[in-house]
This record gives sequence, structure tokens and C-alpha cells, in this order.
Amino acid sequence: MNTPFKCIGLIGLPRKLEAIETHQVLYDWLVSLGIHVLVEDRLADHIQFSVSHYASLESIGQQADLAIVVGGDGNMLRSARYLSHYKIKVIGVNRGNLGFLTDISHEQVIEQLSPVIAGEYDDDPRFLLEVSIYDNGNLINSGFAVNEIVVTPNTVAHMIDYDVYINERNAFSQRADGLIIATPTGSTAYSLSAGGPILAPHLDALIITPMFPHSLAVRPLVIKGNNPIHLKFPTTALDLNIACDSQIILPVKPTQDVIIRRSLYEFNLIHTKDYDYFNNLSTKLGWSQKMF
Repeated sequence: MNTPFKCIGLIGLPRKLEAIETHQVLYDWLVSLGIHVLVEDRLADHIQFSVSHYASLESIGQQADLAIVVGGDGNMLRSARYLSHYKIKVIGVNRGNLGFLTDISHEQVIEQLSPVIAGEYDDDPRFLLEVSIYDNGNLINSGFAVNEIVVTPNTVAHMIDYDVYINERNAFSQRADGLIIATPTGSTAYSLSAGGPILAPHLDALIITPMFPHSLAVRPLVIKGNNPIHLKFPTTALDLNIACDSQIILPVKPTQDVIIRRSLYEFNLIHTKDYDYFNNLSTKLGWSQKMF
């Protein structure tokens, strides 16, 4: 088969064992096409069929032309944070619940992926966020997120005070349960649940969404993506947590400074030619559906 993808990685830890069937269907099909297939090494304990080559996510990013992520959005977020450091393209097969980023149906996986493997697909690059934690001007920790960075107290049901600086200008101060900084990709995730707007994925913008603010006049704020966001906690006594896509947790002291900015990295998401973002909103989130 004439394909631009000579080496393909299969990625995604299964939440349910039956999801491994999709890995096997894909593996056997891709090998039959003469494509070199690398299977993520963390799948080795789950797979019952014969695999020629296992590789780490980093090795797949370095060697493969395409990564097929099998699972839900959690698997896609985990994979994207690693693969964004490489030029590899990424597509998702849904074996989770919502599957907003993994939009290929596992029931029609060969039918839908065949044109993609032949080179018929649309690019949909998505940028990441980078969070940096400073103590007296010294960088002590950092992380990346595809969807959002969430700042909360490390004790449940407590409020924090924070000052928000945008491009080093004092923007606002707030008392709330926390704060969400989201990308357009993450606008349909945690930020949406907290009352944030939906942003089309190609926009160069960030969403600042206070979580349960102690005020009746607070609204989410959308800013241009190249504006760094500086957070300070001058009157907060509690230790804090910063969550990257709810998968990586970074501890923060209230005396430390947090800076969130658009990352230099982006992951190269691709879709089938018939993919429709707005149809995805309607079918998976019930967006703009008539009630009668």
C-alpha cells in the first residue's frame, strides 16, 4: 500500500480488557499492509497476541510517522503531552466514554482509518500550556497540559485568594475554590463544567475561569494566547496543588509564584476528512440541540 506512514505507533492503556481487541485488529491490519508497527511498552502486560516491537512513548515519537491512540480522552491527553515534543501525527480511536479527542469509532476502525493511512486526512494542530513554579525567582518545578491547568487548595472545600497578572499587568484578584486556565482544546472539558465558554480549537486564546468565586459579578475571561499569566497568593495560608490535565499534580506553597503560558510545543492531531467539530459538540455534548 502506498502510504506516507512507514512506521506507526499503537498507544493507549485499556480501562477495559475488551479494548485490547481493537489493538489486535489494528496491529494485524497494519502489519498486513507492510507497515512497521511499534506498540507502546506499557501495553506488554495486557496484550495476549504476538508483537514484534515494543517501544516507549518517547521512542515512538522519535521513530514513528503516526501514533494511533486507542482509548478515551485521558489516553490522548497523556500521549499528547509526550508526543508534542516530536513531529509525529496523532489520531484517536475511541474506547472510552466521551471520546471528544478520540473520534474514530472502534466498530468502524478499519473503514475510517483506511483513507487516513493512504494520506487522506485533515491536520488539526493543538497547542499546549506550560506551567512554571518559582520560589524566590528560582524555577523549582514545571509541567505541560493539553486541556487545562487547575489551581486549587490541597484541602477539600477551602477557598483561596489569588492575584492574576496578565502580561505582568494586574488584571484582577479573587477569592474562590480555585482557578482554571484552559486552552481551546480544554474549553469543552473542566472549564466548561465551571461555566467557561466553548472556543473553536484553532483560536489562539486562553480561558481564565474562576472556580465557584465568592462573588456574583465574576465571569470567565478570554485572552490572546501569547499573554503569560502570573499568579500570586499573598493572603493565602493553605498549601496549593496545580493539576495538569488532572493527571499530573504539582505542589505549590502560597509564597511561590506560578506562571502559565502558551507552550512552544503543539501536538499534531489529525482527523478523517469527514470530521466535523460542531457535529461533535452536538452529538457528544448535546450542544445547541432543540428541546422540542
